[in-house]
Amino acid sequence: MEKRSRAWHEDDIADEFAEYREAQGFIEKWSEVSDVVYTYTRAKWSGHSTLAFPLPRRYFFWGALYMFPKYTLRWLFFALAGKIAGSEDLIREVRNPRKLSKVNEIAGKYHLDAERFCAICQRLLRYWLVLK
Repeated sequence: MEKRSRAWHEDDIADEFAEYREAQGFIEKWSEVSDVVYTYTRAKWSGHSTLAFPLPRRYFFWGALYMFPKYTLRWLFFALAGKIAGSEDLIREVRNPRKLSKVNEIAGKYHLDAERFCAICQRLLRYWLVLK
């Protein structure tokens, strides 16, 4: 994963925190907490250890509990979709495969035919558990 500047991570965490505040319902809130945890841990991994976690500390555990299966399932989804699409590289993405704009970006990044890759992803989504 690419390391970014502190300002970039601050903005990323702020965006995810804003989505958390807008979320409705238990599962959507929990999913957004997991996104906050992910962006926070990514900032820490990038060396920005003084950034503060924007939620109560106990939320970190609950967010991580949801984050691991959520992002593991997405990673496996795109690895399989890339293999089916004939990608020469292992696709290592954890984006939401239900968002076609994200799928198109991934296709471009890995030099795949976007229309075919989107069709493969849509077909896989019929059978694949993707956490929100």
